[in-house]
Amino acid sequence: MTAALSTLLQHPRLRLLLMACAILMYLAIVVIGNLPGARADIGHYASGAVLHSIAYAVLAALWFLGSSGSMPARAVKAVLAVAVMGAGDEFIQSFFPYRGAKVHDWAVDCTAAIVVTALLCLLLPKAVPAAKR
Repeated sequence: MTAALSTLLQHPRLRLLLMACAILMYLAIVVIGNLPGARADIGHYASGAVLHSIAYAVLAALWFLGSSGSMPARAVKAVLAVAVMGAGDEFIQSFFPYRGAKVHDWAVDCTAAIVVTALLCLLLPKAVPAAKR
């Protein structure tokens, strides 16, 4: 089973697809999150911290699985990508009068990325060996 998982996760097309999904998801977060009233409407179901942690944890997992290299290298790439995406999201929010940029939200994004990549490093060390360069 781990050999099949390893082969699947190293397939170049799957990696490209995972990275594309991460980018499309980020763009959806930015666009939908900045629609007037959208954040307030969804706020009835989940707090901002919960929404940020779930969204950016998924982004980190997609980026981690779509990256190549050793587990620590993938983790660093994923956390840095989420840090940049989260900062970009907050920067864009600062231009809307009904939204605001918050360092706390960015910290939640980065924390979610760190937790998810650490879990993936623990759960997948044997299943996904480092890709050859």
